[in-house]
Amino acid sequence: MKTLMVSVSGIRGVVGAGLDPHSIVEYASAYADFCGGGKIVIGNDGRISRDMVKSLVVGTLIAKGFEVIDIGVCPTPTVLYNVKKLNAQGGISISASHNPNEWNALKLLNSNGEFMTPEENQKMLANFKTAQENYKSWNELGKYTKFSEGLKLHMQAALEIRHINVGAIRKRKFKVLLDCVNGAGSYVMPEFLEELGCEVIKIDCEKTGIFPRLPEPIPQNLTRTVEAIKKHEVDLGIVVDPDVDRLVLMTENGEPFNEEYTIVQAVKFILSKEKGNVVVNLSTTRAVEDVADAAGCKVYRSAVGEANVVKKMKEVDAVIGGEGSGGVIYPAVHYGRDALVGTALTLQHLLEFGGTMSQLKNSLPQYFISKRKIEIGGKDPDEIIQKLTDKYARAQINTDDGLRVDFPDHWVHFRKSNTEPIIRIYAEAKSQELADEFSLKYLNEVNGLAG
Repeated sequence: MKTLMVSVSGIRGVVGAGLDPHSIVEYASAYADFCGGGKIVIGNDGRISRDMVKSLVVGTLIAKGFEVIDIGVCPTPTVLYNVKKLNAQGGISISASHNPNEWNALKLLNSNGEFMTPEENQKMLANFKTAQENYKSWNELGKYTKFSEGLKLHMQAALEIRHINVGAIRKRKFKVLLDCVNGAGSYVMPEFLEELGCEVIKIDCEKTGIFPRLPEPIPQNLTRTVEAIKKHEVDLGIVVDPDVDRLVLMTENGEPFNEEYTIVQAVKFILSKEKGNVVVNLSTTRAVEDVADAAGCKVYRSAVGEANVVKKMKEVDAVIGGEGSGGVIYPAVHYGRDALVGTALTLQHLLEFGGTMSQLKNSLPQYFISKRKIEIGGKDPDEIIQKLTDKYARAQINTDDGLRVDFPDHWVHFRKSNTEPIIRIYAEAKSQELADEFSLKYLNEVNGLAG
């Protein structure tokens, strides 16, 4: 079965079974026409299909007359940062993020070094067919340049965040267990942590591009990581996904800090330094509101997706934002989820907190999320969510992305999938037992409407 997923951020699919040379050239051509001309920055994660995909992208862009600046194997946020830094007209990150080995993707960026907006995506697709016909003659072709400084520029920007005291962090000499799942993080995270004076214990930091486990950094995939943390008696564990935009933290005991709480602690730290608005998506923990309220600041919610969070951050001039998947967006560096930035903020926060990682975790507001999904067959998901919206119309609701309903003791978020006939249900409460009870209750409600 062929798998090619098309979204506002680009295309993603299984190599040889959906993501093939034809589709790569098609979308690279349409993207080139959208950009118009000039420089395009490209980078890729470490997976083994990178050269095949990159060769097709580079050839297409040169055939369109662009100057291609290749920054090599690097995190997706490194591509975002360098688009702006190098005044390029766009950028492409060749990475399927947390998807397994057989996947790859083109993540398409605008001239601001951000993921394309829905409006920009529509503009690109409007000329999709003609883009396959507009190629340059032999004397108008573009050129290809390798740029080896891209990673260094990005790393330096993260080290120069004004709230980060590099000297003090170095003096503390944190002992860190680092898991890069043999992805792009292997090319930058060990060096980055060493620049911060850390003793780095590496697991799966080889530059093979072959993921030794399912690459999504969720607890069930991190059993070896937990064992290594306990064995080496470290101060904390740091886990990144293959393209290093998600940061997942572990305590010194090998317990998950919980990916939701990466953004919670980052928000708490930044608001202790500078007051301002915060943006997170509708599925992110209520703990963000609690720490923002304590700092006298306001939280705004966006639809799920990095581009949506960034759009709302710009609208309300947020000082920090992100998503509960471990994504920290600090616009003083750039508008994108960035594990390097998140790591620097975390180490400074832990340094100033003065306790252990588990104590820091316990100092934050405690909530628990339960996630479920239900297949709805041939039923219309919009119709089901509308019925739920009508039912809870008198409650505190948000309909920007499905339906979120906030109650005093819990919240629930219903979202339809854009790729499967399912509705996702997220419920959060003050205990895991309560969260599970609420999510089951709402699953049964959806089941009744879909039956």
